[in-house]
Amino acid sequence: MLLTKTNYLLYKQCPQNAWVKIFEPKIYYSYELSDFDKMIMETGNEVDKLARELFPDGILIDDRKDNKITAELIAKKEKIIYQPVFFTEKFEAIADILVWNDEYNAYDIYEVKSTNSGENKKKRLEEYKYDLAFQFNVLNKLSIPINNTFIVRLNCDYIRQKELNVKELFDIVNLTDEVKSISEAVLEEMDNIHSVLKIENKPTDCSCIVKGKNSHCTTFSYLNPTVPEYSVHSISRIGSSKKKLAELIDLGIYSIYDVPEDFPLSDIQRNQVNVAQSKKIIIDKNELNKFLETIEYPISFIDYETFPSAIPRYIGYKPYNQIPFQFSLHVLEKEDSELKHFEFLHTENSIPDIHFIKEIEKVLPKTGSIIVWNKTFECAIVNDKIAERNNEYSLFIKNFNDRVIDLEVPFKKQFYIHPDFMGKTSIKYILPTLSPEFSYKTLNIQEGGTASETWNKIVSGNFDEHEIKEKSADLLAYCKLDTLAMFEIWKKCLE
Repeated sequence: MLLTKTNYLLYKQCPQNAWVKIFEPKIYYSYELSDFDKMIMETGNEVDKLARELFPDGILIDDRKDNKITAELIAKKEKIIYQPVFFTEKFEAIADILVWNDEYNAYDIYEVKSTNSGENKKKRLEEYKYDLAFQFNVLNKLSIPINNTFIVRLNCDYIRQKELNVKELFDIVNLTDEVKSISEAVLEEMDNIHSVLKIENKPTDCSCIVKGKNSHCTTFSYLNPTVPEYSVHSISRIGSSKKKLAELIDLGIYSIYDVPEDFPLSDIQRNQVNVAQSKKIIIDKNELNKFLETIEYPISFIDYETFPSAIPRYIGYKPYNQIPFQFSLHVLEKEDSELKHFEFLHTENSIPDIHFIKEIEKVLPKTGSIIVWNKTFECAIVNDKIAERNNEYSLFIKNFNDRVIDLEVPFKKQFYIHPDFMGKTSIKYILPTLSPEFSYKTLNIQEGGTASETWNKIVSGNFDEHEIKEKSADLLAYCKLDTLAMFEIWKKCLE
């Protein structure tokens, strides 16, 4: 077995998950990727291909198992190689781009990442140096001279003009010193992992057992069959309380229903546990009513759908700026009036900003509260970015943001706690609990990642006319339920 760079990095995250991937691939790949995860992979491929334009006229190695062609190109000091393949007796590595450096008579390694330069910068670079160190060690084993090692990623400050400027789009970071400083330790780690990853060393447990649920490996449920669905890992922010979680696991407590009454937890964590164990609903009527009293008629329930384009698609956009392609709006003019619905969907491959904001301006009441779910996203990421690109609407957007009230707040602050929320405040948990007659499960699109990718395929020409009509109807139905859900949840809070 050759240890690949991917499996090395996977092992560092969870050794047991890496074992399952290598020796029980049917189980590993039976856990289907979400549309969001698939979109991330497609984005990575798209960014990788575009980065090659920084070093044009290179030779691409198509076969990811053919190291002979790579060896031939290296032997004649080929200037630029894309996706070169390297095997040693123990290891396998595929670099993104190799560039021959005449001055140092050696190759430079360029590893392309689809993240941007402003996203967890220090933490990301700390992770990436291990990626490069693996490649550095493999090439050293093959006596291939290496000069520098670089990370290539998207420049968060780049603003697209009419033509995409690839040189300005990417940020190149030299990690040579960092990589060389850890290369020996990484090589020792590589050797140890290679010797341990044997079929007979089937794991009996999983190191993710002491991590919060959001950090669990993909095969956690397979590796930990005795851990129930609603486990201690679902306790709010328990992943940030590593000592607490480790102590619960050491005590053999996996189910949230078994957490002792005297176990030290924060107020929010304790409330969640108590509600789960008692199966009783807790409503702080005083605080909930205070919140509801801040809502003024006419009430506008609004929701957006957006696409996070890694490579700026339109003029004025930066990497990963959200493209607002759709909204749904339900308006209740007064207490006994009929609920009105408005909607918008942009299906052309063109800048949607002006169309999007004009439609909102046309149908949104001039006064009253604007209800959203997750104010941070709806205002800061979408509206503020639209204002940056369209200054003429900055006053309208400021007025819009000033009127926004986040309906998720009473659930985040636990004014309303239900055992079936399972500690979550997502609308996907709250709606079916409070109004079970409404369900996302009846829709063809059931979550935001699928909605984003569906729109992307529409504007990218992946569907014919009939499919576009069908997919557009699915998008409208999904977004409509989001705003209807807020209306129904608001009504339940009033009871």
